[in-house]
Amino acid sequence: METGRLHYELIRALLDTCSVPDNAQLADRLHCSAHDLERCFDELAEQHGVVLHPNSHRVWVIHPFSLAPTPFLVRAGDRRWWGNCAWCSLGIASLLDGPCTITSSLGAEEERVVMSVGNGRVKPDDLLVHFPIPMGRAWDNVVYTCSTMLVFRNADDVREWSQRHGLPVGDLQPVTKVMELARRWYGDYLRPDWRKRSTQEARAIFRDLGFSHPVWDLDSTGGRF
Repeated sequence: METGRLHYELIRALLDTCSVPDNAQLADRLHCSAHDLERCFDELAEQHGVVLHPNSHRVWVIHPFSLAPTPFLVRAGDRRWWGNCAWCSLGIASLLDGPCTITSSLGAEEERVVMSVGNGRVKPDDLLVHFPIPMGRAWDNVVYTCSTMLVFRNADDVREWSQRHGLPVGDLQPVTKVMELARRWYGDYLRPDWRKRSTQEARAIFRDLGFSHPVWDLDSTGGRF
């Protein structure tokens, strides 16, 4: 069984039902044994296509979705999902066939913010997204990395927030540019022949979008980002 087909079934189910089937249902849907399904999960995790709960074959994260609560709630009609970060939440929006809202808070603190996304545009369009963790180290602890990709009003707020929390000041990108990143990054995630993007391909996307800050440097990353 190809990892791309398993990835597709998980993403498709999340979009349709806001949850993933249990492993028995997945094995039946994919016409494979429980052993083969677990092997495929292991391969997908090795490719950075999914994050599994420790010592299990249960999905914790399959980007852009989180199956555990986060500070980002994406809502389209009656459907609701957790996004791992600002980038992922805009990625969920890019996979939908209609408008949605993203509810979060500035710096994951007390000031609530609601973004509306439709027709490839996000409002308000004057927010910033902070990327403090170098992308070359993102998968050292990808859940932590995602948890730091938050929205802010301005650069001064980011500097104050970073000093207060002991985190580095990384790159700041307009939310409109991150919307374009999300569209480019997640645009093929509903393909049954999906494959994890190579580091070279990821580097090309960052370059095309003009992301020149050292945070986006993948020279130290081998294989797939």
